[in-house]
Amino acid sequence: MAESGYGVHDRGTGANRPTPPQSNREWQLIEKVVMSMQDEQRKQRRWSIFFRMATLGYLFLILILFLPMRMGTGGFTAPTQAHTAMVDVSGIIADGAEASADALTSGLRRAFEAEFSQAVMLRINSPGGSPVQSAYVYNEIRRLKGEYPDKKVYAVITDVGASGAYYIAAAADEIYVDPSSIVGSIGVIMAGFGFTEALEKLGVERRVLTSGDNKAIMDPFGPVEADQQAHIQRLLDGVHAQFVAAVREGRGERLKEADHPELFSGLIWTGEEAVQLGLADGTGSPGNVARDVIGAEEIVDYSVLPHPFERFLRGFGVSIGRGIGQVMGVDGWSLR
Repeated sequence: MAESGYGVHDRGTGANRPTPPQSNREWQLIEKVVMSMQDEQRKQRRWSIFFRMATLGYLFLILILFLPMRMGTGGFTAPTQAHTAMVDVSGIIADGAEASADALTSGLRRAFEAEFSQAVMLRINSPGGSPVQSAYVYNEIRRLKGEYPDKKVYAVITDVGASGAYYIAAAADEIYVDPSSIVGSIGVIMAGFGFTEALEKLGVERRVLTSGDNKAIMDPFGPVEADQQAHIQRLLDGVHAQFVAAVREGRGERLKEADHPELFSGLIWTGEEAVQLGLADGTGSPGNVARDVIGAEEIVDYSVLPHPFERFLRGFGVSIGRGIGQVMGVDGWSLR
């Protein structure tokens, strides 16, 4: 081998190899250079992360500021020409959801109060939900119809108008469906799980303290008590009776109840069958109904939606709560 000023030449391979440092000073210098490079890289990574987060925050702010403002009860100006006022009933009907009674009734009031709205259309695509929320909306529609007798209410079911959603639709003057829509499910359900045998097989002992003999009613970790089950069944039957009464009040003699005793059994039907059963009045899309039935082709959406950020937080919280409830075997009752 031959040494040069910058390295060692290996005659066997013909390659130059770096000369190792010959003193502590050289080692210290190299260490400083390496540490300086690492520090610079860390700074670059931090600034890169900062600028990415800043860009994301800026875009999120722009999204919030410039989204169409259908949120809340303010900031909405009704059109000054004849139109069909539409309110969406979409998704699960529940307190805190987009299809909550508060949101739906707020949208309905704006739709009725609008000077140039010719009629109110409920565009429905919902499997149902809370009987309480559905009843609130049903009663508010009937109240508003009495206050504004010149404005009719039309319900248009698109994909699904079942259970609590049909409860709401029954308050309309007329109901329109697509031939393939899913309609009906006039019933009440309370679902849960029983883990008694599973606990026995796992050797797990259930310990629960109550003040009141029925405080742990329908406990998923205990056996079903006949008297408790009968009590819950009476509650469900009572809510079902209220549901049936509302449908009868809204639909009247149009129902083919005498020929179809299973009408209120919880069964579902296609839109075409629903018309034959008297659950609906005809077929048509929202556009068809606005143009051909109401006579005001322009549709204006009066739906009230929460702020996007609120929707995100609410959905996140509801998902966690629902997951805990399902794990515990408690999912409440609903019109589904």
